[in-house]
Amino acid sequence: MDLFEDEAPGGNAPEFTVSEVSGAVKRMIEGEFSHIRIRAEIGRVSFPRSGHVYLDLKDDKSVLASVIWKGVASRFPTRPEEGLEVIATGRLTTFPGQSKYQMVIEDMRPAGVGALMAMLEARKKKLEGEGLFDPARKRPLPYLPEIIGVVTSPSGAVIRDILHRLRDRFPRKVLIWPVAVQGEKCAPEVARAIEGFNRLTPGGAMPRPDVLIVARGGGSLEDLWGFNEEIVARAAAASDIPLISAVGHETDTTLIDFVSDRRAPTPTAAAEIAVPVRTDLMFALDDFAARLGRGLTRGLDLRGQRLRDLSRALPRPERLVEPARQRLDYASERLPAALRRSVDARRLRLSEAGGSLRPATLRRAIQTEADRTTKLAARLTPAQTRLSANRKDAFLARAARLRPEALSAEITRQTADLDRLTQRLADSHKRLSDKRAERLDAAGRLLETLSYRKTLERGYAVVRADSHVVTTKEAAQNAGAIEIEFADGRMRIGGAAKPAKKPKDSGPTQGSLF
Repeated sequence: MDLFEDEAPGGNAPEFTVSEVSGAVKRMIEGEFSHIRIRAEIGRVSFPRSGHVYLDLKDDKSVLASVIWKGVASRFPTRPEEGLEVIATGRLTTFPGQSKYQMVIEDMRPAGVGALMAMLEARKKKLEGEGLFDPARKRPLPYLPEIIGVVTSPSGAVIRDILHRLRDRFPRKVLIWPVAVQGEKCAPEVARAIEGFNRLTPGGAMPRPDVLIVARGGGSLEDLWGFNEEIVARAAAASDIPLISAVGHETDTTLIDFVSDRRAPTPTAAAEIAVPVRTDLMFALDDFAARLGRGLTRGLDLRGQRLRDLSRALPRPERLVEPARQRLDYASERLPAALRRSVDARRLRLSEAGGSLRPATLRRAIQTEADRTTKLAARLTPAQTRLSANRKDAFLARAARLRPEALSAEITRQTADLDRLTQRLADSHKRLSDKRAERLDAAGRLLETLSYRKTLERGYAVVRADSHVVTTKEAAQNAGAIEIEFADGRMRIGGAAKPAKKPKDSGPTQGSLF
């Protein structure tokens, strides 16, 4: 009762403002819980535009509101997802605006590999349900790509292994898109690299690859987690360019392996999948050429044998022409008599026709033809006049439709086109001549550089014997004459002389080198 009496109006109990009470509670909570670690399951997660992350940490009985500030969230290797079991490290504080307490998370990691695997299995089921793992949507790889795009770190051993294997098997052009292969930047950079390669225009200034390789070396599940992100899997599934995933070693499996068109156990194996072995192709080509040659030879031999077999069944050419030759002889024997009979018959018909002809008949025929010609001539003059008039009218009508201005404009335009084409021809000829002159000069400089005379200018010499180059001491000793070529000319030296016989006196004698 005394307590209530003290707290009665007008008592000695101090009065506090709301802000003072909130500040006291805030100082007490932050002082007692300035650094705590909590194992919990992530509940509701919110990603506002500010970049901060608001989430709930919960267990089977309680819920703790939490916040991850923007600068801290960008450093987390794993994106918070609902249902993921995590270990969060941070401090407790209060939010006076709503009279509640919350945890400010400074570090958060999955609670062991089991949590990551559970989240990975959930993602796999989600993407598989959307049909991204369907084998029917996987595209075949080009047999021999011209350009290969590689998405990997430019400083690791992976890109060196890929380039080395491509150089050994079949050298191809390689475009490298550098990305981070682990950490929080890995997933967005890999996704942007895949999308960037797909946005390239075929045949443009930067050529578009024919096949893509996404590669990374081995590592732990946390190191490879960037390739398990949903953004990477969807970018690989949406790629129009066939994609080979080569992430980790043979035992490592990531989400990109399921959506890619082909999975390689290692980055080196990805290069082997991308291109065939050049020497094997050359051997196969030689084998095909040999088989083709043998097939052609065998075919020609079979056809030749067939032709010879058929030729045996044909008669001899002399037998084929013998009947015709006999008919020709028979016809030649009958020809003179036939000619005589034909001449006699024609002579008889001529005599009969000549006997029926009379001068009066000829005059009447001539007069008839003359009269008919006179009538036709009288009709010809008016007809000719009418024809000339009609053609003149037609010509005048057609001439009236012609305009000299249109012809002049067309002539001017054609002249301008001719001048322009002539100028282009002259410019093209000049460029071609200049280009060929430059190529000739370059070839001349190259020839001068590769000439052995440049070697002579450095102090070397060429030794010849009997028009052949001497390369050994024994050949020089056996040569009859030696010619030495220096940079400034040639010098001929006689053959090696035999040692001179000593004179009878024992005095010293002078020898000769050559």
